[in-house]
Parts: sequence; structure tokens; C-alpha cells
Amino acid sequence: MGRKYFGTDGIRGRVGDFPITPEFMLKLGWAAGMAFRKQGKCRILIGKDTRISGYMFESALEAGLSAAGADVMLLGPMPTPAIAYLTRTFHAEAGIVISASHNPHHDNGIKFFSGQGTKLPDEIEMMIEELLDQPMTVVDSEQLGKVSRINDAAGRYIEFCKSSVPSSTDFAGLKIVVDCAHGAAYKVAPSVFRELGAQVTVLSAQPNGLNINDNCGSTHVEALQAEVLAQQADLGIAFDGDADRVLMVDHSGAVVDGDELLFIIARDLLERGKLQGGVVGTLMSNLGLELALADLGIPFVRAKVGDRYVIAELLSRNWQLGGENSGHLVCFQHTTTGDAIIAALQVLMALKRRGQTLGEARLGMQKCPQVLVNVRFAGGADPLEHPSVREASARVTEQMAGRGRVLLRKSGTEPLVRVMVEGDDEDQVRGYADELAKVVAGACV
Repeated sequence: MGRKYFGTDGIRGRVGDFPITPEFMLKLGWAAGMAFRKQGKCRILIGKDTRISGYMFESALEAGLSAAGADVMLLGPMPTPAIAYLTRTFHAEAGIVISASHNPHHDNGIKFFSGQGTKLPDEIEMMIEELLDQPMTVVDSEQLGKVSRINDAAGRYIEFCKSSVPSSTDFAGLKIVVDCAHGAAYKVAPSVFRELGAQVTVLSAQPNGLNINDNCGSTHVEALQAEVLAQQADLGIAFDGDADRVLMVDHSGAVVDGDELLFIIARDLLERGKLQGGVVGTLMSNLGLELALADLGIPFVRAKVGDRYVIAELLSRNWQLGGENSGHLVCFQHTTTGDAIIAALQVLMALKRRGQTLGEARLGMQKCPQVLVNVRFAGGADPLEHPSVREASARVTEQMAGRGRVLLRKSGTEPLVRVMVEGDDEDQVRGYADELAKVVAGACV
């Protein structure tokens, strides 16, 4: 049975357009409350990012949960991984995140965590979907859920983040710039790094409900690059709106992406004998990451694009480290989901142990030139199944002789075929990408 409401990362869309409406959120709160009450006693945490619609949806979810007899604990603005952590430590039945991550303020969404701080089991998601199509009821007054606020949520999460590095850690003398994207990390992230001794300059930490991810954070690093240079800082750290993604900028202003950060963490774990298994990337991970890890003897596998697929692959192999080039990094040795602050701390510790700058550490991995061309199609037959496309893809792959790769995939959100080619020679890669894009375009006619 297919899902009607839940996508690969919860429920997300434009505020005011179904299902991102107050009426739906009221019903979703009730359905979630009823589903978790069937598991026994029910207590559910709600956290959110800083977008203005979060207040509206928080109230609607709260009312629906209470109507179902579920107790609610409000966290206020908190990073998505913090909600996963607090759900686990409060022994709640579930956690709800109100966030659209790196999207603009006019979008919002809902994501659930289980009581273990992990993705909801499929059977619970399906139960919620079924309840959403049933009439809403209200429990007797004496059974209505109660609502309380966790006032020390930020302090608890700050201490948790700090516990991911040795208690003796001191970043004194380290000068960093932190861009909080006017998002959920605006309070906790600067505190974590300052309490560990770093000198911190903070950008984009004045949320007004409308400026989340607006020309700031991990999707727009230009202001961070400029500030790192202006401050002559050692490095810069950029989060997205809900702080589950991180990118960095070295002292020269060069961007260090998720693939490079993943390599730095993996090499550090290997050198300390702490790497369990190998590393999981995605179909979009740069070939340079795969080659650099191979040089170190570290196994590497690719999952489909999306953090849920990275996490599923890690769990199936009992590995601990994975991520995406967008900066969504998963460090299972410390937490249960992608956590930008914890990932950033692991990178800083790796630099400290090696006595290297971020610019020096990234040199261990040479990124391969990667060219992406989008080809629009109007539906109908799948262009990726066309014989001419299959033949051209196989031919280019053979011509690159193991020093490059081809990836053709359809977008999950737009009528596009994404043609990606990467290899050693940028001019050659661009030529192959253009050649394949023309073949795909011909197959779309």
C-alpha cells in the first residue's frame, strides 16, 4: 500500500497549500496521538525551526494530540537532531519536528522520530495515514492530554554535543565564524563552540520568522566566505535552517563540502582504530571521495540520494559513518541521525589531532571534475529506458576506463533527467555530459 501523505522525509510543502494547513495539522496531531496511544502510554515532544508558520502548526498539532489523549512537551526552536536526542532521553513515544530544513520560509513540513530517535517504523506511518482518513474524535475530558514546556532543552542538547568530544577538549586559539542561517541552531551552536574554548563570530542568528535560509547558511555561503577572510579566521561553519546539514569554509574562503568533511572524519577514525566497517555515500558523492577512501583501504558504498537511504544502508551493514555532499553527515557512534553540530565537532577534533588547518586536511582528497546537465522531458516513455540512451551511457562509461562514471537519474520533484558525468579531465567530462544530454533530449521527443 502506497503512502498518501508521507514522502521520503516526512510531509513538506508550501504553507497554506494542502496538506500544509492548520486543519490538516490538527488532524495529523490527533492521528499521531491515536497511533501512539495504541502502543500504550503516550508522551510526544514537539520542536520546530524559526519560520513564522511554526507557531501556527505547533498549536494545531498540540490541540490534535491533546484531543487524542497524548501528553505534549514543547521544546521551542531546536535543531532537528536535538529533537531526536531529546525524544530518546525523555523516553517519549515520539518526537515531532516542524521544519522545512533548507527551504525558504514559505515552506514548512512535519517529520517524526520514534522513541529511539530514529525514523518511524513503516507500520506506524501507515497507521497514521489510515487514521487521517477517519473522523476525528475527542477523548473524555479527564483523559485529555496535558501540555508542558521543557525549559532546559537547549542546555541539555549543548551538553550532549560537547559529550561527543573528549572532556579535555579545548579549542582555545581557534578562531571560527558560524553561520546559523537564522535557523534552529541560532542559540545552541555558538554556545557549543564557545564553551569548548573557541573564539566565535556569529552570522545570521537574528531570526524574524521570514529570514530563515535567506541568502545565508549552507545554501548561500558567500557571506560566510567574506567574513572568514575579513576576520582572518581559521575556518567558517555553515548550518542550514534545521541544523542537520553542515558545510565549511577554510581560511582562504574555499568551500569544503560534505564529501570532503566525510573524508576528514573517516581518516581520523581510521587512524585512531575507531572506524567500524566503511563509509556510505550516495549516487551523487564525488568519485574523488571513493578513490581517496580506497587509497586508505576504507570500504565505500553508494546509497540512493537522501539521508534516509544513507541511514538504512548504515544500519544494514552495521557501519557508523555516512553522508551526502550537501553536508548531511551521520555519525552513528555519537547519535541516531544526521547532526550538523556533532559532525562539525568531529572535523575540528580531527584537525586538532593532526595539527592541520582545514585547507591542509582537505588535500588528502582530490575532487574529480563533475558536470551536471538537466534535460527537461514531458512525461510519456521513460527516456532512461530508451536503447540509444543505454548505449550512449555504456559507451561513455567504457571510454573512461574506470577513472570516471556516468549517472543518469530522474528528478523526484521536477520533470527532469539529471545527466551527471565525472572523471579526471574536466574538458573531457564536459564533452561527455553534453553528448549524453543531447542523446537523452532526443529520446524525450
